[in-house]
Amino acid sequence: MSITNAPVTPDDATVRVRLDLAYAGTGFAGWAAQPGLRTVQGVLEEALATILRTEPLGLPRPRLTVAGRTDAGVHARGQVAHVDVPRDRWDAMPGRSDRTPARALVDRLAGVLPSDVVVHEAEVAPPGFDARFSALSRTYRYRIADEHLLRDPLQREWVLWHRRSLDVAAMDAAAAPLTGLHDFAAFCKPRAGATTIRELTRFSWSRPDDGPDAGLVVAEVVADAFCHSMVRALVGMSLAVGEGRRPATDAATVLAGGDRGAAAAVAPACGLTLEHVAYPVAEAELGRRALRIRARRRADEVEGRR
Repeated sequence: MSITNAPVTPDDATVRVRLDLAYAGTGFAGWAAQPGLRTVQGVLEEALATILRTEPLGLPRPRLTVAGRTDAGVHARGQVAHVDVPRDRWDAMPGRSDRTPARALVDRLAGVLPSDVVVHEAEVAPPGFDARFSALSRTYRYRIADEHLLRDPLQREWVLWHRRSLDVAAMDAAAAPLTGLHDFAAFCKPRAGATTIRELTRFSWSRPDDGPDAGLVVAEVVADAFCHSMVRALVGMSLAVGEGRRPATDAATVLAGGDRGAAAAVAPACGLTLEHVAYPVAEAELGRRALRIRARRRADEVEGRR
């Protein structure tokens, strides 16, 4: 995706801007803004308010909508968010330079953001785009070093160091029956009024032979959306299987039972990274999908309150 300045109609009061970003989650209490805590959303919104000078101008503070609200300590390489910027502030972004507003925004954010957050790209979003509701899927990876020789201090913050060797084949066998549309209540922290039904399109474990993850035990988990702590709960069950403490069939049994107490402990956050968020290629489908997913979530929430 290139940094571009797409046309905006003259009557638009705001410009919706897509941001592609990455962050190291170690120093954050998760994505979502929380009073008195350092969060990715809080840091980014403060940086945007500084650049856009919203407070001196009496304008509302910028508010970000994100594709996936990561938990405390979880990292992201391919996070996506959007923000609605007043059109006059957007047009004024380049100042006297010949940069596009999008390029100027990325450059200015680089000057005010801390080193553990980077906005790689920005662009005016297509009509109907919603970072959360237009998304087709989110891809997470969990990385584990289960041998002393694999422990790299430079990777310590995003690879879990595990004391026991893991049976990757057993972990992968346990994961396979969990793909598909299921109620993942046993692998979620429940939220009032929220559904725990999700469609897991991929859940696999491997030990790559080459590349940056060579030798590590790596999970790839892909779904349309995830419940709170769902990926880490799935990894926790997988670790129990990989250590031989539980049979591979336990994962499917726990899923069917729906009992959170029957699941294994939730895995630490440090090994988990949001790698990619996928969106429809056709611009016209972005808005249609957002409308469909909003309607479905509202219906799920109503059903969850009954």
